[in-house]
Amino acid sequence: MPGLARKLLICAAVDGLIIQPLVTKGQTRIPGPVKIKYGEATIATIPRDQAITTPDSTPPSSSFEAFGIIGLFTVARLSYLITITGRQQVAQIRGYPIYVVTDVAVTPCTSQAEAETAIGHTALKLHRASAERISEEASDTESEVETAPAATGAEDADDPGAQSDAEVLQARGPGEPSGIAQDVFKKNGSYGRFAQRWFSNKVWMANRRQNLGLSGVGATTAVEPENEEADRNMKENDDRELSKTVLRENPDAPPSSTAGESLTPKLLRMAHIWFGTSKSFFFSYDIDLTRSVANRAATTSHTPLHRAADPLFFWNQNLLRPFMALSDESLLLPVMQGFVGQRSFVVDRNPPQVDSQLDSMEMDDMTGSIPGSPPQERAPTELRASEKKYLITIVSRRSIKRAGLRYLRRGIDDEGFAANSVETEQILSTPLWEPSSKIYSFVQTRGSIPVFFTQSPYSLKPIPVLQHSPDANFRAFSKHFNRMSEKYGPMQLVNLVERHGVEAIVGNEYEKNVEQYNKERPEETQPLALEWFDFHSACRGMKFENVSQLLDTLGKKIEKAGSTVESNGQVNGKQNGVLRTNCMDCLDRTNVCQSSFGKFMLDLQLREEGFDMSAQIDQENSWFNTLWADNGDAISKQYASTAAMKGDYTRTRKRDYRGMVNDLGLSLTRFYNGMVNDYFSQAAIDFFLGNVTSLVFDEFEANMMTKDPGVSMSKMRELAIETSQKIAIEDDKEDFIGGWTLLSPQISDTIKTSLFEEVVLLLTDTALYLCRFNWKLDKVSSFERVDLAHVIEIRVGTYITSAISPVQADAAKNVGLVVTYEPGHTDVKRTNTRSLSSLATTPAKSGGGGGGVLNQGILGSITGKPAAKPRKIALKALYAHTAISEARNEGVPRLTEVEQVNVIAAEIERLVLAGRPPPPDRSGAGKSRDGESGTGGTEDSVKGEGGLIQRGDIISLEEAKRTTGLFEQLGHTIKKLVWA
Repeated sequence: MPGLARKLLICAAVDGLIIQPLVTKGQTRIPGPVKIKYGEATIATIPRDQAITTPDSTPPSSSFEAFGIIGLFTVARLSYLITITGRQQVAQIRGYPIYVVTDVAVTPCTSQAEAETAIGHTALKLHRASAERISEEASDTESEVETAPAATGAEDADDPGAQSDAEVLQARGPGEPSGIAQDVFKKNGSYGRFAQRWFSNKVWMANRRQNLGLSGVGATTAVEPENEEADRNMKENDDRELSKTVLRENPDAPPSSTAGESLTPKLLRMAHIWFGTSKSFFFSYDIDLTRSVANRAATTSHTPLHRAADPLFFWNQNLLRPFMALSDESLLLPVMQGFVGQRSFVVDRNPPQVDSQLDSMEMDDMTGSIPGSPPQERAPTELRASEKKYLITIVSRRSIKRAGLRYLRRGIDDEGFAANSVETEQILSTPLWEPSSKIYSFVQTRGSIPVFFTQSPYSLKPIPVLQHSPDANFRAFSKHFNRMSEKYGPMQLVNLVERHGVEAIVGNEYEKNVEQYNKERPEETQPLALEWFDFHSACRGMKFENVSQLLDTLGKKIEKAGSTVESNGQVNGKQNGVLRTNCMDCLDRTNVCQSSFGKFMLDLQLREEGFDMSAQIDQENSWFNTLWADNGDAISKQYASTAAMKGDYTRTRKRDYRGMVNDLGLSLTRFYNGMVNDYFSQAAIDFFLGNVTSLVFDEFEANMMTKDPGVSMSKMRELAIETSQKIAIEDDKEDFIGGWTLLSPQISDTIKTSLFEEVVLLLTDTALYLCRFNWKLDKVSSFERVDLAHVIEIRVGTYITSAISPVQADAAKNVGLVVTYEPGHTDVKRTNTRSLSSLATTPAKSGGGGGGVLNQGILGSITGKPAAKPRKIALKALYAHTAISEARNEGVPRLTEVEQVNVIAAEIERLVLAGRPPPPDRSGAGKSRDGESGTGGTEDSVKGEGGLIQRGDIISLEEAKRTTGLFEQLGHTIKKLVWA
């Protein structure tokens, strides 16, 4: 496999940012240097004589070393490079080290001055971390030696780039400079995979069995929080300095408002936390982490990693696109979000009696599975002839499809991708991965219930709301399972939601779609097997051991599916089918059950190797439970921003009141994050993945939330027009001219309002239809029919309803039209009552038999009754360019907002005039009604003889500013403080 650059030097030149790959041990070819041009963010290779050859050739603060590139992004006309500055080995697979990203640097590519400032901050922070690590290693005699896991059989020094870890990596001992320690103390150790390093001392080990999971702190760590707090504040100050550079940058760009300019500092902090200090991204220079053992066999060793990687789990693919045009692929390092953990354990074919348990399978690796914390193990000479050492590795891969945060990404999207979709692989191997030894791989999946539904974040137990029509749900449902079946084979579905209560709403819909799928499936496909196990009902009273009832039901099926087995580089047996487990969030209940399935399969695999797990002295299996609990914490943090609930049972197989209290705290934290933090984070995640463009931050600044890119609004709008046409147009004699979706005030006959909804406008040769559409249920709520003969005026112009944000105040984007008509007896409004009848109302009664405007006026003059009061239909154009439409780059030319309105107004005018009788032939034809030439006149004049269109502001910017109240401005300011 072509070599990746394992160590980079980043520095600022006069005209661009230089990325110089450095020589590392074992590399035979040195990749060429690359320059990112300031302002333009164009990337090109440069001659070697223009590059920096070694770190010593530059001043200490003018460059820094990195371990790889996450990618490059541009927002508000400013570009930023994200590089990996901290890594930590978490495991080794086939002798190759696997790393978690522990820190990143975000460097501006705007000007030399700004780049040098950011590089200086990064270099200072890395130097400080290196000095602290050296000091701690010298003073702490109890700290572990900085090597890779002996149990894994691959020392960190074997990695060609490992020597640079000692120079710039954050400390991995008890004094690790991160903000996690205090979090662990405050949260009672619920963040398992981060906590283990802190509790790896002898005092903790002696008392571990007495504590709940990873709760409690040894006395030897009592002084650490103060140091951690100081270091955390120091890091926050560095982040603030980086954010402040945005305010000082003055690129050569147009003076118009830029996308998300005021939110850029927050985006930079989000990038630093999400890619770096969250410790949720993993990578390897040598093997493809994105594929399981079964799928990896299909790729060749000569394929570059970025080409071999599964696009479904390639999280920085979009950010690396600017580098993919280069002929040199050494900078294209794929990273994966999820979890990687590894533990070693010893089993015995002939377990000794209890009195000799010190020589048996006593868990010598009780130190936990935190990244970079290998288990302490006995030397091989200490193993008896009947004993054997194994590695268990868990690799969880989060899908980039429908990626995001808890209540903002639920259910399924149009393409059949489910939210919080994770593939988890459990690998059993020997520590040295000998080719002659078998490698076992067992894959499970989790994912949200694959139907359209939402839940409000403003409730601790929100009621699910089903969305869209049954047909739309089943189409997406079928796409999902067709894809899953093709990839994994037969599907065994495990549904853990409640059979009664609010969760049953989506549970019943799930079951209904499974039944329909099995009835309509092609003969060559396997039916879906669904097991609905009401977890809360079965485990009521903290009896989580009742999960064994589920294993009693599914055990035979799991055994039949088996696992993938590899030996001597060949796959000898492949897993036939997969378990797909879900609860509402696919976090807590799901992880408990998946760990049980994993333990069941591990027992089967070891039995095949000649070991009986039920006969081992240690039946607690702490090494297994902690590994799976850490996996649950990692996935939960990435989806719900907290550790997993029920983690105490996963770790200890026991449940008591302390675990319940801890879960209550986690629930409240999730509730707060769902209301406050998740909205902007979701927008940033969509932006980094390329689902939206930087326009998303303009949209967020205006509304403090964004739309779901997983739902194709263009398809929904086409469906809405088609559905409205079938419902509203009753007369087959009417010729359908066209349909559009626009914004309209929620209250009819209103122009000035802040409450708009998206409506469907239909136009036939005789009438205009305004259809109010229920977008969640794909149904017409009501429609209003206006006879074209009653239309008396069409005003086209600026339509600004709020001046709070720059987008809302842009006169070029906020345009609309107002159709004024005099109601007649053929005009009708119908409302869907969801019963056998509908409500029909006539806006106003016509006085005579004729529906025309002239007839109404004559009748009014004869009877003395005034003509009906004119009514108005206000319509506002949808934004032509949005963050989602730009990201999809469909290649279809789009009309601007002004062009949309002009087309609609012209069509209405043409049909109205075509239906009127021709005017009498008079002298002076060719003159407009005001006596002026038809081609002249002011902007507010009527265009053409008998024309209806008038040009002029509907609501101008000045008027919008006057009508924007103090409370509205204050409300938006408060929202911005909370959400942005």
